[in-house]
Amino acid sequence: MRMTMVGTGYVGLVTGVCFSNTGVEVTCLDIDESKIAKLREGICPIYEPGLTELMERNHAAGRLRYSTDKTEAYRDADMVFVCVGTPTGPDGQTNLSYINGAADDFADAIKALGPDQKPKVIVMKSTVPVGTTLAVKQRIRDRVGPEIPFAVADNPEFLKEGDAISDFNKPYRVVVGVDEDWVGEVFRDIYDPFVRNGHPIFIMDILSSEMVKYASNNFLATKISFINEMANLCERYGANINRVREGMCADARIGHQFLYPGLGYGGSCFPKDTTACIMMGENAGLDMMLSRAVHEVNQKQRDRFFDKVLEYFADKGGLSGKRLAFWGLAFKPRTDDIRQVPALTLVRKALEHGIECVGFDPVAASNAKAEFGDKLTIADSIYAAAEGADGIVICTDWDEFKSPDFPRLASVMRGPAIFDGRNLYRRPDMATLGFDYISVGRGPVEGSTNG
Repeated sequence: MRMTMVGTGYVGLVTGVCFSNTGVEVTCLDIDESKIAKLREGICPIYEPGLTELMERNHAAGRLRYSTDKTEAYRDADMVFVCVGTPTGPDGQTNLSYINGAADDFADAIKALGPDQKPKVIVMKSTVPVGTTLAVKQRIRDRVGPEIPFAVADNPEFLKEGDAISDFNKPYRVVVGVDEDWVGEVFRDIYDPFVRNGHPIFIMDILSSEMVKYASNNFLATKISFINEMANLCERYGANINRVREGMCADARIGHQFLYPGLGYGGSCFPKDTTACIMMGENAGLDMMLSRAVHEVNQKQRDRFFDKVLEYFADKGGLSGKRLAFWGLAFKPRTDDIRQVPALTLVRKALEHGIECVGFDPVAASNAKAEFGDKLTIADSIYAAAEGADGIVICTDWDEFKSPDFPRLASVMRGPAIFDGRNLYRRPDMATLGFDYISVGRGPVEGSTNG
């Protein structure tokens, strides 16, 4: 079996590396020559625990190669996985130009091979609006004519950044959409090494397969927005969202996953997929009221949290000239992804109010620095970031933020405020330690030693 991954971003690289680790010959194709050169040198373009080691092992074994040669990569593959970007445009519509470009390249390659070739399978691995895979099939057919054999499939990815290797190797489920039975059997064969834990492979129609990814992410985003809305209500009535969450999640029908109050969701999937559901509804004449509300609650959650910063400093001379330390710049731990991240929204708001901003993140700092340039100072530790700060804003729940040396923090900070967007600490402890502590869904506390 030979596979080509079109695109060496997060999905394409992880998918290609994991398949190669089972003995499949994989070519990772990209038009970015500098990225391919780095990959050949063993330099991973993304931060994902365990990925670099697997890259090196399989590249050394000859099972994993990197190329910019489209003709060769398509010609030699039995299966072509399209893993290119599908960004959301300013109008909310999904940009399918990279998908269509890959489809055209695939069509040209199989047309050149003639009608006697073994049918190749082009697989939509990118998250695409429902109907895209069949539209791609028709696009290819129009380009190659009726005699050239090929097949299409949809195979959505369910990779969590920071745990992608484990997610691929031990998936909760594998979802595949096909319109020919033999293609489904091919997928059963290639995924068999990954589902020996007894988890299922679902072979279904293509339209339903495309919808599974959107429905899954939209539901998880809904849970996040729901718990944040409950947290806001708790603040108004003096309830404690942590206690409320414990009581809720003890009900097995509800569970505990994705029901943590905070700054809202970010990253590459939830924002894009939620807005894509809204867009698909609009295109079909359907108002996706719940999806729209989920998105709006999420965006407003960032504003609500920054309002707490404004309110705190209102009677302390305002924000001008103040210094804030931002702990965590990625949208979640174990990744360097800063796409649609709440932390960057808060930094931008702080800068607009004349606040001096210092950031620290174990792996995402360089990406944030590239975004803000000299406007954001990057520190090399949580304590360096906090030095001279009037307050700390906790945006990401990295493990190293959970048990800091609080007396050391107090000694280097200029002010006593901690704005905790992840509810990492116990409120009574923070008061005893002398910090003014503002969190999510819980009442603020004033440090008992502040005077």
